[in-house]
Amino acid sequence: MNTADMADSIGPKLDFTLKELTLSCPTEDVDVPGSSSRVELWDNKLVCVEYPAVVQSVDKMLDTLGGEKGVSKTYAHPNRRLELRFRPQDPFCHSLCGNRFPSSNLVLKVRRRVRKKDPTDAKIHMEILGIIGTTYKFQGMADFQCLAVHSEGGEDISLYNKIILRKSENQEFFHQPMPLFLPPASFSRLDSPVDYYYRPDIYQRSPQVPISRNNFIGLNRARRPHNAIFVSFADPTVPTECLEAAKANWARVCVKEKDKQVEEQLRKMFESRHIWSRNAVKANINIHPDKLKLLLPVFAYYMVTGPWRSLWVRLGYDPRKSPESKNYQILDFRIRCSTKHGYLLSDIPVKAKRSALNYSLPITFNKSGPQAASVMELPTQEGPSSSRDPVPITFQQKESSYIFREGMLPPHRQMFYQLCDLHVECIKQEVQQMADEQVCDERDGWCVLGTTDKLRDIISAMIKKIIRAQRPSLPEFPKKRRRIGLNKERDKDEEDELPEDENKDDEDEYDEDEFQPSEGSENEMETEILDYM
Repeated sequence: MNTADMADSIGPKLDFTLKELTLSCPTEDVDVPGSSSRVELWDNKLVCVEYPAVVQSVDKMLDTLGGEKGVSKTYAHPNRRLELRFRPQDPFCHSLCGNRFPSSNLVLKVRRRVRKKDPTDAKIHMEILGIIGTTYKFQGMADFQCLAVHSEGGEDISLYNKIILRKSENQEFFHQPMPLFLPPASFSRLDSPVDYYYRPDIYQRSPQVPISRNNFIGLNRARRPHNAIFVSFADPTVPTECLEAAKANWARVCVKEKDKQVEEQLRKMFESRHIWSRNAVKANINIHPDKLKLLLPVFAYYMVTGPWRSLWVRLGYDPRKSPESKNYQILDFRIRCSTKHGYLLSDIPVKAKRSALNYSLPITFNKSGPQAASVMELPTQEGPSSSRDPVPITFQQKESSYIFREGMLPPHRQMFYQLCDLHVECIKQEVQQMADEQVCDERDGWCVLGTTDKLRDIISAMIKKIIRAQRPSLPEFPKKRRRIGLNKERDKDEEDELPEDENKDDEDEYDEDEFQPSEGSENEMETEILDYM
């Protein structure tokens, strides 16, 4: 195809010349009469899927890819691979994954009309349907498939109706005789052939490296070059200086004037406040997350356990020796959802960060493909402005990501708050209660024992009040009471003899005894420790 110059008031147009290739054609330079045409090039972006099978039904083909919704969801994530399940209704079907490639192809619709009386008189009408910017190609091999089938006496018997619950079943369904069926625990993590020579691990056989007899996982993975210092609550001392490699890494990417300003801003933040959470830092300075990973180890170390776990502490500052660090302690708070609290999970207008229902296998991510731009290639906002100023890029988080105020809902169902960021008067009064300032507890720090449980109760009551105000039509769930005693009738009679007000108070007291406050969590869900290991 030969392209010519483009320009038109309606839009760009292309001139195409098609050559008909036939066995009877004497030469290859013969042009078909009427083969030149002028077509309009519209900016319709399309996605191409090179389907590894013969398509007879488009609907069935889309079902194997997860439908239009599944394809669109995969396309929204650049590193996701397109999953193909030849048996979409089979939960045991192992998927075949397609890699994503950038492309610049055209979808051209060509119609050729030939006059019956004169075959040399032909007209060709061409139309460009769109531009293909992304193509999915299935280049790997399909893994072994596991079918829920039992072979007995030379006959295969399907087990799908016996092991898959399609409706509510009675108890007899679960007691019926059933052949043993064990699906594989895992499939191969690779779908392309590799040469494996069964060579011994040099790392384990090296005499310089001591071999531990304990179970280990992933010793050969290279450590991420962020050079953060980790400190646990039981460590006797804290570091006063950062690693030289941390300074070198930051000097390598600190090439712009804006990066130097952010460095000075973070330095002042740790001088005015010794302990920060990552979300609090993100909400106060505008910096790319990849650069923040390199900048934080220059000024602070990372606490792994204790009342300041998952927080960044200024180098040289030990919060275990300073009672003033009580205000910087962490509070692991989770929204309580149950009928006991008067509302269900669906009644809370707060979305979960992640869901187990959307879990994807590691094979569905294309790690070998083109990755995101490195920190050296990040777009800058400096330089002379063009005719159309670009939209400023911001990585700064909202204030609600680390601050809680009265009358607001947390942005997530699990939050890690610092006590100084809880701007509620009753919470401040609880935190300011004086405790034994000679001992720092690993769970409650410098606070009075049990303070964390009281703070969770206060925040939960405030959230329940907000939800009730937003949805006043929520049903009232009846409270279930159960007394354990030898004479239940006597307990009932004594309860009936009580006045109405005393009976109500007894219910409240019983409810408080039944409620079990949440314990301190070692959950690292919102921490970045894995980014540095």
